[in-house]
Amino acid sequence: MKPVASTLLAIFAVASLGCASAEALQQKTERKKYEVTHTTAEWRKLLPPPVFRVLRQAFTEQPWSGKLLDVHEKGVFVCAGCGQKLFKSETKFDSGTGWPSFWDPITKASVDEVEDLSDGMDRTEVKCAKCGGHLGHVFNDGPAPTGLRFCMNSLAMKFVPDVPPKK
Repeated sequence: MKPVASTLLAIFAVASLGCASAEALQQKTERKKYEVTHTTAEWRKLLPPPVFRVLRQAFTEQPWSGKLLDVHEKGVFVCAGCGQKLFKSETKFDSGTGWPSFWDPITKASVDEVEDLSDGMDRTEVKCAKCGGHLGHVFNDGPAPTGLRFCMNSLAMKFVPDVPPKK
């Protein structure tokens, strides 16, 4: 009976992976190596506690509490952990959710999108592609032209205003 049970479990596992090869499974489960890395202790020294909780522990700030929610100037939103450019102000919109929302990152390479099944939900986490810091989540209910809503934590970002050229 045990060999039969093992075989059935193996068949079920392969079927649930969509017949993925062992190599594809290994690639999917490997952790990405980020350009900017620190130990947990180093991150704790570098970041204020609320920023550490969001960026390094994937906490979510309370809705309507973020300092960047009402920023409407021209500029760039960067990662609070490493300075990676994430979003242009031109892509920011009011989603009515209580978090800064954007319809597109600066480049697709600026952020990583990772399946997130935490808290009993099926959603897509957004991380900084340079340091792996948790930024927020992306949803498919945003405005044109992308139809995406990158719902970000203010604590995970800093705003860098455009500097007008000197005359």
